[in-house]
Amino acid sequence: MRARPRVCEALLFALALQTGVCYGIKWLALSKTPAALALNQTQHCKQLEGLVSAQVQLCRSNLELMRTIVHAAREVTKACRRAFADMRWNCSSIELAPNYLLDLERGTRESAFVYALSAAAISHAIARACTSGDLPGCSCGPVPGEPPGPGNRWGGCADNLSYGLLMGAKFSDAPMKVKKTGSQANKLMRLHNSEVGRQALRASLETKCKCHGVSGSCSIRTCWKGLQELRDVAADLKTRYLSATKVVHRPMGTRKHLVPKDLDIRPVKDSELVYLQSSPDFCMKNEKVGSHGTQDRQCNKTSHGSDSCDLMCCGRGYNPYTDRVVERCHCKYHWCCYVTCRRCERTVERYVCK
Repeated sequence: MRARPRVCEALLFALALQTGVCYGIKWLALSKTPAALALNQTQHCKQLEGLVSAQVQLCRSNLELMRTIVHAAREVTKACRRAFADMRWNCSSIELAPNYLLDLERGTRESAFVYALSAAAISHAIARACTSGDLPGCSCGPVPGEPPGPGNRWGGCADNLSYGLLMGAKFSDAPMKVKKTGSQANKLMRLHNSEVGRQALRASLETKCKCHGVSGSCSIRTCWKGLQELRDVAADLKTRYLSATKVVHRPMGTRKHLVPKDLDIRPVKDSELVYLQSSPDFCMKNEKVGSHGTQDRQCNKTSHGSDSCDLMCCGRGYNPYTDRVVERCHCKYHWCCYVTCRRCERTVERYVCK
């Protein structure tokens, strides 16, 4: 009698793989590119894992970008793991690129976040590389047209957001433009969430200033437009992840659109992440649905948030253990100008889920 559910699970697994939902983020496998690969010849592009043919062509015609794109792939992994370190789903499966589990294979809330973060990260990395002079095809961003404010002047080198968005979108959206890579609903979801990521990046552009003046008086400030750190963009996208909207692909007028499943009287907002399929609770290990479970995960006994032992351990309880921590202590400042510290050891109590 148990055979039928297993057959159904197998069919669902096969169907999810056929839809190719995560095809657009297979390029995150670039994070594993060996340092020995110089990336200075066009034939190197074929040696890069996870790229569709359109991305290989972009690699050949923009070879100087590839080191920056490899860096972006690594930054996506770090930013995602950092943002979800306190959650049951901790983004660990992103490290399996390009062979993901179903948490990222399907049109889930988790895949929505990763698509958005990936799109933001690649544009962020390119915009910053222009500023640092690492790319010959671009330079500093334009000087804003509006006045900088009293006592301020535009100067420095702005992050080139427009170039970053242009080239980043060309590369990260390329897999979604390939025919026969999944259903139309999946493509619309991926493209929408990628654009939400770029929108979050645009919103992170802020005015940064540096003081000038006698004895640090700050009589004049030189200002420029700079992007926030990627971890800040990831934090913004995590907030949108927590309030993401489940959608369906439904006719509106003469075409099908993504509309909120429970509120289909309005179109999807440009600022909200969307997903097509609900996720498991990630409490128990089940690779068929992309869940690693939370057994042996650290939890916070005194927290009331997502990292609390009650939530992280899904009511299964937790085990305490002691850990020895070595840290700097009794630090003293010496004129001029250095600090000396002792090394102190203390015992802390930690907790892991059963």
